[in-house]
Amino acid sequence: MLNLTTPALLFPAISLLLLAYTNRYLALASIIRNLYDDYQQTPSDKLVRQIGNLRRRIALIKWMQSMGVGSLFLCVVAMFQIYTGWPQAAQITFGTSLLLLISSLGMSLLELRMSTDALNILLSDLVAAERARDKSPR
Repeated sequence: MLNLTTPALLFPAISLLLLAYTNRYLALASIIRNLYDDYQQTPSDKLVRQIGNLRRRIALIKWMQSMGVGSLFLCVVAMFQIYTGWPQAAQITFGTSLLLLISSLGMSLLELRMSTDALNILLSDLVAAERARDKSPR
C-alpha cells in the first residue's frame, strides 16, 4: 500500500536532478555563446557542426527537465490523492511519475553519450595534430 512518505522520498532526488540538468543547460549555453562569437570572427564548418551538436543536446536537456518537472508534479498529485483517500488513483499517478523519471534519466544518459562523443572528436583532432607535428621535419 502506498503512503504519503513514498512519493515524498522522491522530492530531494528530483530536485537535485533538476538542478544538475539546469547546470548542464547553463554550461552548454555558455559554450554555444563562445562558439558563436568564434564563428563571427572566423566562420568554419567545424564550428557549425559543433553548434548543431550542442543544439541537439540543449533540446534533450529541455526534454529531460520537462520530464523531471512532470515527475515531480505527479508525485505531488499522488500525495494529494493519498491524502484525499484515492489510493488506486495515487498508485497509477505515482507509477506514471516513476516512468517520467526513468525517461528523464534515460535522456540524461543519451545526452551524456553525445557529450562524450563530441569530446572524443576533439581529442581525435588533437591526436591527429600531434601525429602530424611528430612527422614534420624539425
